[in-house]
Amino acid sequence: MTRRITIHDVAQAAGVSVATVSKAINGRDGVAPSTMSHVMRVVDELGYESSLVATSMRRQRTGVIGVLVAEFEPFALQLLQGVSTALQGTEYDVLAYAGSISAGDHRGWERRSLSRLGGTLIDGAIVVTPTSTPPAASVPIVAIDPHEGPEWPSTVSVINTDGARAATEHLISLGHTRIGHLRGRTDLISARQREEGYRSALAAAGLPFDAALVADGGYRTADSTAGAHALLALADPPTAVFAANDLSALEMMRVAGERGLRVPDDLSVIGFDDIPEAASHVPQLSTVRQPLTEMGAAAVRVLLSMLAGGGREDVRMPAELRARRSTAAPSR
Repeated sequence: MTRRITIHDVAQAAGVSVATVSKAINGRDGVAPSTMSHVMRVVDELGYESSLVATSMRRQRTGVIGVLVAEFEPFALQLLQGVSTALQGTEYDVLAYAGSISAGDHRGWERRSLSRLGGTLIDGAIVVTPTSTPPAASVPIVAIDPHEGPEWPSTVSVINTDGARAATEHLISLGHTRIGHLRGRTDLISARQREEGYRSALAAAGLPFDAALVADGGYRTADSTAGAHALLALADPPTAVFAANDLSALEMMRVAGERGLRVPDDLSVIGFDDIPEAASHVPQLSTVRQPLTEMGAAAVRVLLSMLAGGGREDVRMPAELRARRSTAAPSR
């Protein structure tokens, strides 16, 4: 394995002291411009990289923004793209960290992640879909799709109620009257708001709410399988289902096919998020688009403002209905 280049290697190759190299790479005074150029040229030639932890201890900052996710799934990856694009041209790099991979259980992953990274590896954090109330942290935090507990310092989310209402109204407009809901994580504001939008649309159309038509989906593929089966196993199953996110909707469609049902002939399905798989699936998934890349960029703007001394912000973005081929008029 190739040996790591050290500051002593740079000093020897440049013919200067270790102290001079340290001053040069940290931009401190006391080094002649010609010497500075010479040292940095040697740094580039040798491929030397100073320790991020050591640099942060000296400067009291790292120049790194952390994006903390439970796992690298489509929703998080699109947000990360928006974060990365928004940070281009700034002084900050981005560190993407999946917090629940080694733990096995996603509960409380953001607390563990922030305790490991905050203050030494990152200057601020964007936490995506947290599982608990905000922990005491040594760095500014922005939460995307926040937990329902006490308010986070700053948040970015979509107007979930309006989006869910639009999804349900779309199914009603096609003629469906028995509409199921595969709901999301009930500890998140977003899931509660999407169920609220679903109920609101039913009430506005004069359709009764039936608790039997609501099943837990949990926002994850594995968590939504049982709920999908439960809805379709009812004596009087729904003719359409609004799933709280696209991963659950796609699993709903898979389970329907497994049970011999055709989408949308026998069952209409609509999701929420508009991840890339929604448009590429056969049939294409009708959904409600969250502006995920824009939300990631908004989180960057808020976090940079906080790092500059600004106060907390709550950003709410509109959702947009995307009707595709997984929804149609009921056949029965």
